[in-house]
Amino acid sequence: MKKLVLAYSGGLDTSYCAKYLSQDKKFEVHAVSVNTGGFDDEEIQSIKERALELGAISYKSIDAVQIFYDKVVKYLIFGNVLKNNTYPLSVSAERIIQAIEIVNYAKKIGANYIAHGSTGAGNDQVRFDLIFQTLAPNIKIITPIRDNKLARHQEIEYLQNNGIKYAWEKAKYSINKGLWGTSIGGEETLSSHLPLPDNAYPSQLQLSDTKDIVLRFEKGELIAIDGKQDSQINNIEKLNKLASKYAIGRDIHVGDTIIGIKGRVGFEAPAPLIIIKAHHLLEKHTQTKWQQHHKEQLGNWYGMLLHEGQYLDEVMRNFEVFLADTQRYVTGEVFVSLHPYRFTVNGIASKHDLMDASFASYGESNEGWTADEAKGFIKITANQGKIFNHVNS
Repeated sequence: MKKLVLAYSGGLDTSYCAKYLSQDKKFEVHAVSVNTGGFDDEEIQSIKERALELGAISYKSIDAVQIFYDKVVKYLIFGNVLKNNTYPLSVSAERIIQAIEIVNYAKKIGANYIAHGSTGAGNDQVRFDLIFQTLAPNIKIITPIRDNKLARHQEIEYLQNNGIKYAWEKAKYSINKGLWGTSIGGEETLSSHLPLPDNAYPSQLQLSDTKDIVLRFEKGELIAIDGKQDSQINNIEKLNKLASKYAIGRDIHVGDTIIGIKGRVGFEAPAPLIIIKAHHLLEKHTQTKWQQHHKEQLGNWYGMLLHEGQYLDEVMRNFEVFLADTQRYVTGEVFVSLHPYRFTVNGIASKHDLMDASFASYGESNEGWTADEAKGFIKITANQGKIFNHVNS
């Protein structure tokens, strides 16, 4: 039989692929899911059982949460990356690591084919195919949903006709949960004017009293919450659990897809939004003007290329070196308040704070220069404008 690795999530599209490829196309299907956060042991066991029921001869769950943080999330924080000033690249960032792990597994077991359940209308098809083609150009890519232009109702009918009776129709919203946020797609996100209803979001409001917390960063990484030190991943998960009880981090992202059409997706990302805003404030206090200026541009480019599936381009490694180097003095505490549906970033404390009042205070007195020196500086700074106005008056 032809050995094939299927990127398997347990959802409708990949379930169709598992059944169709094993039964109709006679592939030896090895189902693989890559956990980049959001799956517990019980869910993984359920996914395994379904994959084997659908015809896969094996199932593998790869734990890539730490790899996801080390290779991607860390740099999204360093770069304060928010696509279109809104979206923390929750799902798009995960797909890169998932694709790399899947192709590595395919090589390990000697598979000649890789399949995924992407449609022909979204970003994921580009991300998966780019990674697969770059790392394994000799492995053939199989995409039944895209190639056969299948609609959801056609997939459901096929599975039901083949004895797979899961209640596919009940899932009104498509939910993708990971370490760096949860995406929500539904009927409302297919249009331009409708908001997602409150019950579409996985987390509901539970707390209403304001809560003050302290986030401690060391060289740009979140190492402690309220003085309790833990791993960066655990801190993200703890902050997600706490802030989601305030229904923080909800929004809808409108963006340009890789294939040139506009797309709309809801998301819930309490920890990513809080961490990025807190980290950004700490940088404002600890970095120079030109550090911030250039880092903002390169951070945006890093996020853009990641979104577009260009993670393996060598320029991304160059960006990572720069972003990491900018974090040398981004150490200190950030004071945050959690409120229902929102949060405020109140201030920072850091030994690297460049607002050191012993040198000069904005708008007040200073110890670094005299009044005459200030007037001379301003006069020289005005020269270019004065010359332009004189020549063109």
